[in-house]
Amino acid sequence: MFKHTRKLQYNAKPDRPDPLMARRLQESLGGQWGEVTGMMSYLSQGWSSTGDEKYKDLLLDTGTEEIAHVEMISTMIAYLLEGAPFSEQDAAYEKDPALASVMAGMDPEHALVHGMTASLNNPNGFGWNAGYATSSGNLVADMRFNVTRESEARLQVSRLYYMTEDEGIRDMLKFLLARETQHQLQFMKAQEELEDKYGVIVPGDMKEIEHKEFAHVLMNFSDGEGSRAFEGQVAKDGEKFTYQENPEAMGGIPKTKPADKRLHNDQG
Repeated sequence: MFKHTRKLQYNAKPDRPDPLMARRLQESLGGQWGEVTGMMSYLSQGWSSTGDEKYKDLLLDTGTEEIAHVEMISTMIAYLLEGAPFSEQDAAYEKDPALASVMAGMDPEHALVHGMTASLNNPNGFGWNAGYATSSGNLVADMRFNVTRESEARLQVSRLYYMTEDEGIRDMLKFLLARETQHQLQFMKAQEELEDKYGVIVPGDMKEIEHKEFAHVLMNFSDGEGSRAFEGQVAKDGEKFTYQENPEAMGGIPKTKPADKRLHNDQG
């Protein structure tokens, strides 16, 4: 069950409108690593979890918080679009070159499609899609994805911080930075606990089946030899890395049958 309160989790009001910054913030909302991705990934992972309730609750707590972040950023974008002109623009541009500069970078969908409100798109108008989210049913794999998601999200918020001087926007971004710090750390901790329990390789129960002789070999497939530096070092699973200078082609030359002549593939 979810229950909504009209109070925001944290302040989300700029000092002044800025349609260009509204467009930039769309990445943190509907982009690949944005809040919608976190919300849908963590909630889906939590709903799919049938194991230790500690991890299930952690995922559902965080996924629900991400709904609050979606609401905050959506609200901020709406404030940033307040007063943005959508008629008589030519005259406005002539009177105010600074306004013309800002509006030149505005997302037209904010006005045309969404009526001066936020959208579930990235800044270029590409819609969020479920392919951004991850819910594999394997908690080790999912926690690793979650660390990456929070890392990418925090990186983007950090960049957004330096794209504005507006203290209202920066205040909200400072809060999001702090929460993404927390989320990275909690998912790292959960990942470590799960690795101790299930092993560091996903999935952990296939190691007796794989061709083990290839499982710890660094293969040289580039002009550089930087990966050679890992030769002899101990991997996280306790095994040592070896290095293969000249990887061999072991599969032979494939000889597939030609397709039906009616397909006109014209194969020699």
